[in-house]
Amino acid sequence: MSLFTRFLNIDIPQQLQCNAQGKNPAFSISFQADGEIPFPQVIFHGQGTQKIIKDEAIRCIKGDKTGCSYVAEIPEGLLGGGDITVQIEGCRKADLSQAGGGDWIKEFRPLTLIAPKPATPKIESVDGVKVYFGIHKHMHQPYYRAADPNYWDGEKEEIFGSRVGNYTGFVPMAIRQYIEGNLPHGGLSTSWSGSLIEQLNRAEAEGLCGGRFSGWKNELREMVSAKTELGNPRLAFSAFGYFHPLMPLIPPRNIVRQIEWHRQLIRDQFGVEASRVLFPPETAFHVRMIPALKQAGIEAVIYDSIHRYRACRDYPYAGIEEGMLPPNPAEQINPPVDDWLQLHNVWAGSKISPSLLRPEYVAYEDPTGEVHKIIAVPAERYIGNEDARGGFGALQYPEVLGQVYEQIVKTGHFDPQHPPFFLLHSDGDNHGGGADSYYGHNTGQMVRWLQQDPRFELTTIEDYLQQFPPDPAQAIHIEPGSWSGADNGDPQFMKWFSRYDQAYSQDLNSWAVLTAFQNLVHTVEDNFPDYPALPQAIRLMLTAETSCYWYWTGQDVWDGQVTEAANLGWQRLGSAARDIAGNDRTGPTIFPPWVTPENPGGQRWGQGCLQPAPKEATVHTFIHDISGLKRVTLIMRTENGEKRLKMTNHGPYPSQTGASVSADYYTAQLPPGGGDVRYYIESEDNHGNITVGALERIFLG
Repeated sequence: MSLFTRFLNIDIPQQLQCNAQGKNPAFSISFQADGEIPFPQVIFHGQGTQKIIKDEAIRCIKGDKTGCSYVAEIPEGLLGGGDITVQIEGCRKADLSQAGGGDWIKEFRPLTLIAPKPATPKIESVDGVKVYFGIHKHMHQPYYRAADPNYWDGEKEEIFGSRVGNYTGFVPMAIRQYIEGNLPHGGLSTSWSGSLIEQLNRAEAEGLCGGRFSGWKNELREMVSAKTELGNPRLAFSAFGYFHPLMPLIPPRNIVRQIEWHRQLIRDQFGVEASRVLFPPETAFHVRMIPALKQAGIEAVIYDSIHRYRACRDYPYAGIEEGMLPPNPAEQINPPVDDWLQLHNVWAGSKISPSLLRPEYVAYEDPTGEVHKIIAVPAERYIGNEDARGGFGALQYPEVLGQVYEQIVKTGHFDPQHPPFFLLHSDGDNHGGGADSYYGHNTGQMVRWLQQDPRFELTTIEDYLQQFPPDPAQAIHIEPGSWSGADNGDPQFMKWFSRYDQAYSQDLNSWAVLTAFQNLVHTVEDNFPDYPALPQAIRLMLTAETSCYWYWTGQDVWDGQVTEAANLGWQRLGSAARDIAGNDRTGPTIFPPWVTPENPGGQRWGQGCLQPAPKEATVHTFIHDISGLKRVTLIMRTENGEKRLKMTNHGPYPSQTGASVSADYYTAQLPPGGGDVRYYIESEDNHGNITVGALERIFLG
């Protein structure tokens, strides 16, 4: 008999009633193929695991020239209640090690296991108070060799192969439950990096991971047409940076390009426009990003809520348990609030303010005095972090969100024109927040809870903003920082400045190398836009900005990623740089400055404690220009006026990764006792091109 090429029929129950223990009864699944299946199996996706039926549990009951029929026997108690995705598949080769992508044929069917319903007490809202929340799931894989995107090995096979559901059907599975549960505004936003999408396309084309990424986009493309009651997408592909850059630390023109590249990719791959709401990689935000975001067409940006809390006067700093230094007073310019709440039954290192959990305009003033504004959407740090453990059940939604609700009622801070709204943000492909149970069973539980509890509503960002637009006249400030998963996401972005206080820092080396490379690429682009090697160099530059390359400091393979990409770029563009000679029209590239100590005259880290910080402060930066630097000046503004300080050049940062070129390292001393200071850096190259950096803030105690 010939081997099968397709399934002819699949007979599976659509629903089954669970027993009193909430488990499935024994049942069978039958299927017919047009030939013999050497390796048939049935896989159940749900409850956070995969259950596989194969070998003796699947019997061939008939075989003739019309095909073969099989029956899979599923024992009682294997599965719990909820929605299950059943994968019926067969491999056309009995030796799986010899199987390629085209040898696996699979079909999917839904199965609902109806658990006994517990008695549900009636819940009522108080005086029309309602709390809105949304869900954001982040998907990303970097290129594991910045200079060689074709690199692939067994480790990559395992990394991608263990996330097939995350990158194919899990998100649509969750949204289908919102629709079937009649949640009028239910949906979620999701951010997918370009490096992930490119590698999934490669896996599909080359049959990597056993061919399991064949048609990986199909369910996602089908779901993008689903709309909320207001006509907005239930599945919103957030704006994002193509290669997952840490946006606060890259040049504005690269922020724009990363977003534009990503927008085009989403359009090409999914047939839909990316949202105008940005999820910045690592939820890393700094107000100096706002002009570039606006230039890229972004209307709203997601940020981690703690950086709004800490920007209030009289913020109740929680000490070292908060995982960050005290806020710098220069960041604390928002009015105080009086509804601080310590969450219980969830890890929360500090208090939150429910009244601040709503979209607002955030403002940035540049060195010329022009004010730039954008909508900022809070992602709640502690509740989102708990949701990342597995969704409904891991996070006790009714109890934890109920604390937020009760505090709003108690303090009387409910504003019907701007009701509370926050996101639960987490990786969608890692740990509990990436398990199939998050998207399947636990999402079903959340939907059933929302159907019974009028105090809360799941909504998309777009639906909320359409109903409750924030007031641009009430712009606030947000301190810099990222989400808690990045070493608590402190305002100094120390996850990406590891060992900055030592004689040599691998992280600082990568920034110095990248700064020089960015200037090379920008200069060639401005002077020779049609230079043949320029597209490859631009891609290398953007790839080298991947935030992951700073994550595992001390591991040579990661510490050298930026250098490898930059060195290859210098090889490609070196001759063009020499040809520019006296025609350079591009100003120096200035890396965003950092200050030590972080809180001059305040507190700094000691050994497991806080200790007094010196009042003397130093501003540090990297600067490069292929034509050489004529001057670098720090302009400091205080209530007494403006002062210009010459910055000291310490020469190229001493690379230990074999970098072809490294940017110069500059410092300047700030006078102690200056109070609330604004400053920026201005640099001029040897051809008179001037670059003005962003306006920064620091309090000098």
